[in-house]
Amino acid sequence: MGDSSLRIALAQLNVWVGDIEGNARQMVDAATTARDEYGADLVAFPEMALLGYPPDDLLLRRGLPSAIDTALTRLAQELRGITAVIGYPEYDDDIIYNAAVVVRDGERIAHYRKQCLPNYGVFDERRHYRPGDAPCVFELAGRHVGVTICEDIWEAGPAAQAKAAGAELLVNLNASPFHVEKQTERESLLAQRAQTNNLAICYVNCVGGQDELVFDGRSCAVDRQGTLTLRAPAFESGVYCVDWPAPAGDTHALIAADQPPEALIYDALVRATRDYIDRNGFPGALIGASGGIDSALAMAVAADAVGGERVWAVSMPSRYTADISNVDAADQAERMGVRYDEVPIENGFSALLDTLGPLFGDRAPDTAEENLQSRIRGALLMSLSNKFGHVVLATGNKSEMAVGYATLYGDMCGGFAPLKDVYKTWVYRLAKFRNTRGEVIPERVITRAPSAELRDDQADTDTLPEYDVLDPIIEAYVERGESIEDICAAGFAEDDVRQAAGLIRRNEYKRRQAAPGPKVTLRAFGRDRRYPITAVYGDL
Repeated sequence: MGDSSLRIALAQLNVWVGDIEGNARQMVDAATTARDEYGADLVAFPEMALLGYPPDDLLLRRGLPSAIDTALTRLAQELRGITAVIGYPEYDDDIIYNAAVVVRDGERIAHYRKQCLPNYGVFDERRHYRPGDAPCVFELAGRHVGVTICEDIWEAGPAAQAKAAGAELLVNLNASPFHVEKQTERESLLAQRAQTNNLAICYVNCVGGQDELVFDGRSCAVDRQGTLTLRAPAFESGVYCVDWPAPAGDTHALIAADQPPEALIYDALVRATRDYIDRNGFPGALIGASGGIDSALAMAVAADAVGGERVWAVSMPSRYTADISNVDAADQAERMGVRYDEVPIENGFSALLDTLGPLFGDRAPDTAEENLQSRIRGALLMSLSNKFGHVVLATGNKSEMAVGYATLYGDMCGGFAPLKDVYKTWVYRLAKFRNTRGEVIPERVITRAPSAELRDDQADTDTLPEYDVLDPIIEAYVERGESIEDICAAGFAEDDVRQAAGLIRRNEYKRRQAAPGPKVTLRAFGRDRRYPITAVYGDL
């Protein structure tokens, strides 16, 4: 073993799935910065950085293997004067590996195939990849560096295998999605692996939004004792360096401060919304501005993501809309520099009621008339989207999506749903938090009782438990998979639990048709939770 110190650069990049050329340019730029500005010996890129993650069935495109190989050859030629560890898909005839290659001065000097393929939650890697079985340890300046990829660090075997093969330092490449408690779990695990194997670990992660996932970065490093020696900022691209072993008396290690959960979740929503709008080529975002808390938070997120000048808020009042709802929506739009228009729906609503009257007959008004208003609004927003190209942002939250308190082809219309994984109680917390960065959401919006305003004197609690009761039930049933019996034993009223669980089961068909939205909790609807629509599972 050598006794020299290495400077390791962790390139925390916001790569774009499928943009092989653009991702390669990012890597060249980051490696150049690491080498020329920071004097790094090694630069590590995230898991699958060359193609982006998760690529899903894009991996099966026939032209992809040659495009990957061409890009790797060019990278190996351009990344000189520094050793680089690059995540990419490796093709061996019909077999695909989630792999990493080590390049130095034009040569591919080592390679690694991910051994532990996650197939839970948002992950579906066994659909495409074959696991590897061998360690990768290479020499750099007299030191021996091992390589693993993401899930490998969550299992004991690969790190121990690398240690047995002579590794002193382990570089772990990641595409690790965000949820609010994730960094605590990561750092605790890294400390455990380091102490068990007497092995320093560098953990590099990507940043950015990718459909239903958002990656937070927060790349980090620990020494052999498990002490944190680097933590990069959340949701920021950059090159972050750590010296290993750290020079005696070094007090300059970057340890980005912990942030409160409200800040992390809010920044995750902004990052995910920005990347979805920009990468899909939308000129801006359209929001139905009801004057309620959900649309207010969605407007704030959108304006912070792409700038108020690219957000268009449209108020669509009906005969049941309170005047203060329009006032508050217009007030927030002005504060945030958002275009605001008011388009009353009364004429359209009356016309459709007249059209449907002979068919409805003498049946009393019910949810059909309520949902009709929502669908008129959805049609208006989608028409504006067709005409001007802006993406419609659905403003529903996780509580509503769980119990079906949303209208198909109405307020569920949209291309992206930034609040889809945010509980209603957290919508209020995030709104209050956003106002600490500058008061943009009118206080009355935060303090008013929530209402869909689809009939006279309507309140959400007419049909649902209070949200501070409903949300913990949903969290227990959906995220932790607890039974009705277990939830009741925790102190919740059986009627509330059974009502919520029944609504969750019955409304899977709605969620299957919902717009994608970023995962920020332990378990989100969509990619993260796949339940059958037609099923009977009662009290399970």
